Amino acid sequence: MMRRILYLTLLGIFLSSCGSFASPPPPTIVPASTVIPSPGSTTTPTALPTETSLPTLTVSATPTPPISRVMIVSFDGLRSDEIEAASMTNVMALMQSGAYTLSAKTTMPSTTLPAHASMLTGTCPAKHIVRWNEYVPENGFARGTDIFDLVHAAGLQTAMVVGKEKLRQVTEPSSTDFFAFIDETDKVEDFTNIERLAVNQVKKGFNLMFVHFPDGDLAGHEYGWMSSSQKWSYKNDDRKLGLIIQSLKDHGMYDDTIIIVTSDHGGHDGTHGTTSPEDMTIPWIISGPRVYPGQLTTAVHTMDTAATTAFVLGLPIPPEWDGVPVFEAFGLPVPPWREVGC
Repeated sequence: MMRRILYLTLLGIFLSSCGSFASPPPPTIVPASTVIPSPGSTTTPTALPTETSLPTLTVSATPTPPISRVMIVSFDGLRSDEIEAASMTNVMALMQSGAYTLSAKTTMPSTTLPAHASMLTGTCPAKHIVRWNEYVPENGFARGTDIFDLVHAAGLQTAMVVGKEKLRQVTEPSSTDFFAFIDETDKVEDFTNIERLAVNQVKKGFNLMFVHFPDGDLAGHEYGWMSSSQKWSYKNDDRKLGLIIQSLKDHGMYDDTIIIVTSDHGGHDGTHGTTSPEDMTIPWIISGPRVYPGQLTTAVHTMDTAATTAFVLGLPIPPEWDGVPVFEAFGLPVPPWREVGC
């Protein structure tokens, strides 16, 4: 931990003249010493006192585009190899324009609620303590400071649109300005759907929105992973993502929005939750302003989603988080170490 704080502190000294990624001031609920600097610097840092020297930054006189918001999209149960198999054209377009890895890792247990808790709290299950995978209100919420806590404390707008009610237990209601879920398993005809709820939040404006598509996971449990029915579900959800992206464009919000597409876990046969590569390997894609396109070589873990979101919004990262920003996606030097996964 001390080595990690030393790295972040020294990197902050090198790049602090650039300001933060986004315009809002950081909240005060975590120490300012944990703030990770912006990649907008035009200086070349010298080597840190570590075994590996940091790469230099590219000097550019081009003004850096603003980042006003982040949209995190989770396709429940999506294996990396299913993106192409299911012809998820909108996801593939984001891969083409952004940075990505098809070998990111989720947490153990590789199940929906614990994995999403790690994704959005930036910590392993041992810290956020969410190991159950059903909606159990009496268990309360994930422990620790999650990304919604950080964003909301900074006075920014937050929203969650999900396909499973149990995801309410990732963060307290006080940290989300809007929360809605569509339960596809209760056999009740809902008056709306995921994409309409998300598009409505686009119209209202947001700084952080989490969108969760459950259909692929539901189809996997019923018909099997990589089945034709599951592929159809992911292709249909990809179409819904396209509608949300089009809404961002229609409202002049696309060019200053970071979009992160990922998953909570993969699967095999008709199940998941094991340590098998089919269950643990997930895609991680980031697209938007300041992103350097290309396939990532950095090891990415699902906890890095929260840390990267805080990074691009200019918010301080809690020292207890296990995740770190995916610096490589922004052309920044990568730390010479990497925290182990959960």
